[in-house]
Amino acid sequence: MNPTAPNHSASGQVTFLGAGPGDPGLLTLRAVEALASADVLIADPQVLDVVRVHARAQVDTPLQASADEASIPADIPTLRDSANLVMAAARAGKRVVRAVTGDPGLDGNVAEEMLACAAEGIVFEVVPGIAAAVGVPAYAGVPLRDAEGTDVRFVDARSADDRCWSELGTSDATAVVSTTLDAVAAAAGELVTGGKPDTPMTVTVAGTTTRQRTWTATLGSVAQVLKAAKVLPSPDGGQPVIAVVGERSAAAQRDQLSWFESKPLFGWRVLVPRTKEQAASLSDQLVSYGAVPHEVPTIAVEPPRTPQQMERAVKGLVTGRYEWIAFTSVNAVKAVREKFEEYGLDARAFAGIKVAAVGEQTAKALVAFGVKPDLVPSGEQSAAGLLEDWPPYDPVFDPIDRVFLPRADIATETLVAGLIELGWEVDDVTAYRTVRASPPPAETREAIKGGGFDAVLFTSSSTVRNLVGIAGKPHNVTVIACIGPATAKTAEEHGLRVDVMSPEPSVHKLAEALADFGAARRDAAIEAGDPVTRPSERRPGSRRRARS
Repeated sequence: MNPTAPNHSASGQVTFLGAGPGDPGLLTLRAVEALASADVLIADPQVLDVVRVHARAQVDTPLQASADEASIPADIPTLRDSANLVMAAARAGKRVVRAVTGDPGLDGNVAEEMLACAAEGIVFEVVPGIAAAVGVPAYAGVPLRDAEGTDVRFVDARSADDRCWSELGTSDATAVVSTTLDAVAAAAGELVTGGKPDTPMTVTVAGTTTRQRTWTATLGSVAQVLKAAKVLPSPDGGQPVIAVVGERSAAAQRDQLSWFESKPLFGWRVLVPRTKEQAASLSDQLVSYGAVPHEVPTIAVEPPRTPQQMERAVKGLVTGRYEWIAFTSVNAVKAVREKFEEYGLDARAFAGIKVAAVGEQTAKALVAFGVKPDLVPSGEQSAAGLLEDWPPYDPVFDPIDRVFLPRADIATETLVAGLIELGWEVDDVTAYRTVRASPPPAETREAIKGGGFDAVLFTSSSTVRNLVGIAGKPHNVTVIACIGPATAKTAEEHGLRVDVMSPEPSVHKLAEALADFGAARRDAAIEAGDPVTRPSERRPGSRRRARS
């Protein structure tokens, strides 16, 4: 009999899933699929934030399960034992995901849960994850094997005995030791008894996350190194660490191999004062530089107070009133799309109409709608840039002389005036209103004013005015990065010193400029022999001069 075959039709199924050591990007494709289809998610607290974003099942607290309306019995969330939670949910016919740190094959408790499923005939599967003992050294820049094929041994310090330590201490193998910060010196001492106090050693905490820190030492000096770094003694001394020990563990080459912690904005908390939709690609770019983006909406988008003008314009699109429609923002695309859906229309209504778009994100929003823009500025992505490429009205080639311009209620008149000068008639229509967003949570406001953020990206003058209005002025240690001269001028008018200026009016070029600033700052610290710190770790002092 197959031990994983169900013995009754009411049984659910269980996926034992490895969530890796902490970086959300290390989840496998199969893991994401399993999470998306789960009814119940039971996760180790350490990886709850990693997995919950991919799950439809909501988890209110670690190791408590909840599902949709067809819920498991009400007493289940009060159980604290994960095995009981898994079994109870599976018996209720649910698809259960049991997410653990690292790889489930290295978790003894998970093995017991698998046996319990097998004993009851509950179908289960295992989705491997990246073990911390493998993933953390890779992120610390410590290859475990050299070209000569060094032996590698993995040790859990909690279960290692004297014989194990003795064998490792006299071996030429590279040892990967899973331990805790306050126990790592004791583990090093056990290895020293085997012989070599000068054996290289690296110690990594919070591996694969932007809180990662790695120290290079030897078995004999690690206690002093950690004490000098002021990480011990500490109330956090019980946090897990991965230590790599060995003559050929590449600890000596870590300066050249430390690809993760040397990212230009590693660990920087960067405030992005845009809505989550607008900030998505920008935040992804910041993450690639090692930053931790924090999105704070500074404006809210609302329908126009009088929708009749917008309704007439959309109907005019269908009846052939316009030769062109020009979109200057993602919000304008969204407003027209929503009105289309309200009338049961789709992208086919744009047939025969030329479409212009300002900016890469606006063009992408149109493509997602099923519309390929006919005109995107070849130079500056602005109203002025669009006018430089816009053709003048020609009664011979243009059967219709009218342009539909859906825009915000506070938009400037530059584009309208320029189109009229080119001979076009313009229906300048308020498609949406922009209003100041609600203030962010008190914790965020305090971080902004108290220097808790390392940098803030201002992508327009309105983001400066609105952020200061709803949250207060950023602290003087925070790096201020602006998308262009107009935004920088507004920032200075609000008492902010601009440190970084984008070379082009592009949010992605702005992020690149901030990364260049961070890299230069890091290089200067290393050259001076100073520790590499984030701006928020600096003591309040004079501001840096603006960079062009």
